[in-house]
Amino acid sequence: MKLFYAPEGRLRLTMEDRSHLDVVPAWAAPRTHPDRYLSLLDSKGKEILMLERLEDAGADNVEVLRQELRRRYLYSQVRRVNAVRMEFGATYWSVETDRGHRDFVTQSLQENAQWIDEEFLLLIDVEGNHYQVKPVSALDPDSLRRLRSVV
Repeated sequence: MKLFYAPEGRLRLTMEDRSHLDVVPAWAAPRTHPDRYLSLLDSKGKEILMLERLEDAGADNVEVLRQELRRRYLYSQVRRVNAVRMEFGATYWSVETDRGHRDFVTQSLQENAQWIDEEFLLLIDVEGNHYQVKPVSALDPDSLRRLRSVV
């Protein structure tokens, strides 16, 4: 198996005697198994291959997949919750992350605020971006109070 860009910006997968253009890596279960079960999809969304772990792609392909996954999924680490409010089923967040200040909206917290374990909360906004709150106990008291008021 070999992953590479050809032409530039288009991920290609060659396995044995077949080549696939416009390959898209996608986590099969990002909420329940955030680092397991990576699916490689063709341009029509059909699965080409499932990897149990990223490392199963082989050393030469891991960095290409990491780069593509960074592009596909925005994972920000929440460090502070400045404000949070609920309105008509939507939750509006203002937070500080490892990538700076972010304002985002989540719909249906039952589906888009997932407790992975006691110390790991995953928030998914309306654009599909992921915000990790872990460890939750590391938040300052005001942030923790704001977070607990909605989840």
